[in-house]
Amino acid sequence: MKLKLRTNSKYGIAVPTSMGVRITPPNGAPVHTSNSYFMQATSAESNAVNIASSLGIKGLVLTNFVEDSPISYFIKSELRRRNIDYFGPDIPQGGPWGYRHQFNIADSGYGTRGPRVHNDRAGEVGRVLNAKDFDFESIFGVEGVQILHISGLIAAISKETTRFCLDVIHAAKDYGTLVSFDMNHRDTFWKGRETELRAAFIEMASKTDILIGNEEDYQLCLGIEGPKEGGTDITSQINGFKEMVERIKTAYPNANVFGNTLRQVISVNEHLWGAITLFENTWNVIEPRPIQVLDRIGGGDGFAGGLLYGVLKEMEPEKATQFAWASGALATTVLEDYATPVDEEMVWSIYKGNARVKR
Repeated sequence: MKLKLRTNSKYGIAVPTSMGVRITPPNGAPVHTSNSYFMQATSAESNAVNIASSLGIKGLVLTNFVEDSPISYFIKSELRRRNIDYFGPDIPQGGPWGYRHQFNIADSGYGTRGPRVHNDRAGEVGRVLNAKDFDFESIFGVEGVQILHISGLIAAISKETTRFCLDVIHAAKDYGTLVSFDMNHRDTFWKGRETELRAAFIEMASKTDILIGNEEDYQLCLGIEGPKEGGTDITSQINGFKEMVERIKTAYPNANVFGNTLRQVISVNEHLWGAITLFENTWNVIEPRPIQVLDRIGGGDGFAGGLLYGVLKEMEPEKATQFAWASGALATTVLEDYATPVDEEMVWSIYKGNARVKR
């Protein structure tokens, strides 16, 4: 593996993000008929940190907070509980119609009724992230970060966050920090900004050491042609996915690791879950296997977080891929949209299909 991790770093993974809360009805109930909810602090980017932070590697989020907001206090408390430090300004709310943290309102779905997610992000404080509020020399130069992880969600929220992600990538590269990029395309974020965001995402990908996505991400974010081969089931398309990744590798030679999740939905509560990675010239394939799903949201972030943990622990490529697959599967077994393994054994048991009681 050509990836060279910085030594003597305080943080394993750092992420720019816009923190918010997610509220979910219990027991798979739909939002429109529910009167009780489970609330968690969330963002796609912090979710990807959570595997490593749960297993003892300190994480860092770079974000904005709303000054004196109870939701802000809740988020900070939850990050501390999850072994994740935070850095960023407390911005005055500016009255009831000013800034706030995003709300993600979701039901998990059940059986034949698919999940529905409603994003309520008007006035979101994370939309005004600005490099001037962050001391990159201290973060990357003095304290040290081994991997900077960027998600296409934070990169596409606003013109300001797009600029911020580019700025933080440039700073990270100046100090020898590896860059990971999970493209996470969302149509609603790209609407009206397609040309601008395509150019920005291409620049980000060109500076990336670890590139993560699925077939739609690579096509819609980077303009890479998707899989040409395969039938209707996901397993028959694996060779087509490999060819697509080879095209990406040719277009972005700076990257040494490529990750691609494979998912086929049988029902809300049963998926076929697989993965492909390419470490330099070594392919690692986990053919889709049935997994039982409590809440699918966060599976992709779990895969990314597991892959980054494997890189941080310098696992062999095959083992890192297996760990990433199992971390994504673990995330789908809980109502939170992030996985919190108590130890590595919990993750490896999922990969091995061992669901027996541990006493």
